[in-house]
Amino acid sequence: MTIKDTAEEWEVRASETPFTGNKTSVRTDDVVMPDGSVVRRDYQVHPGSVAVLALDDQDRVLVLRQYRHPVRQKLWEIPAGLLDVPGENPLHAAQRELYEEAHVKAEDWRVLTDVYTTPGGCDEAVRVFLARDLSEADGRRFDVEDEEADMELARVPLDELVRGVLAGELHNNCLVVGALSLVAARSGDGVDALRPAEAPWPARPFES
Repeated sequence: MTIKDTAEEWEVRASETPFTGNKTSVRTDDVVMPDGSVVRRDYQVHPGSVAVLALDDQDRVLVLRQYRHPVRQKLWEIPAGLLDVPGENPLHAAQRELYEEAHVKAEDWRVLTDVYTTPGGCDEAVRVFLARDLSEADGRRFDVEDEEADMELARVPLDELVRGVLAGELHNNCLVVGALSLVAARSGDGVDALRPAEAPWPARPFES
């Protein structure tokens, strides 16, 4: 038995979009179940995201602390952002987010993992990159606004982040997935065995 997710699409008898927001929307589908019954499923339609676990030469991860209103908490996170343009190359989007949120660039990029954040209620797909060989970016810093205006920046040892994740002190999904994936990669075939930065991403197809 091969443990691998596979593409599949059940019949949709009807579909509507009762809400359309600035970046996302809500869709309601009437889906045919295996027994022939039809049930209604509501879910958020999302453009997709990228996140960057940026690791410096002292084994520290670049993290940001930002207010997240839906959960009423300030969360420590890794740089991340939406795929604003349909078909946008996720590597280019990740490089942009690292520059805008941390004013940092990286020479070595690899794919750590691809995840669906909440597949029971949202179609958001996130590609988490590993970025290494960091340096300060050139040019003017990006002008921040809204929640980002209150954002804090730090570099934290990877093992400290892992401890915080397992202690239930850190909750951002991209930080959790990224930190634990890097530890798993190191204990397995090694970071050099990770997929290249331009690896295909069936959940969000893109042009090279």
